[in-house]
Amino acid sequence: MRAYTAVIEKCHDTGLFVGYIPGLRGAHSQGETLDELNNNLKEVVELLLEDGEPELETEFVGTQSVVVA
Repeated sequence: MRAYTAVIEKCHDTGLFVGYIPGLRGAHSQGETLDELNNNLKEVVELLLEDGEPELETEFVGTQSVVVA
């Protein structure tokens, strides 16, 4: 079992949650709820894993706050 970290944003134009997994090419989706988005991302990752364990292009490190005066 593998766990991946997804970055999630909410589109103000559509009201949809949009998510992607950093470094995992093609691992992005959207959903009307966070649960729907999670299920959609899980399905995408499962499809990507059918061809074997993908090589991550980058590694998610974290987030930072940037303060601007």
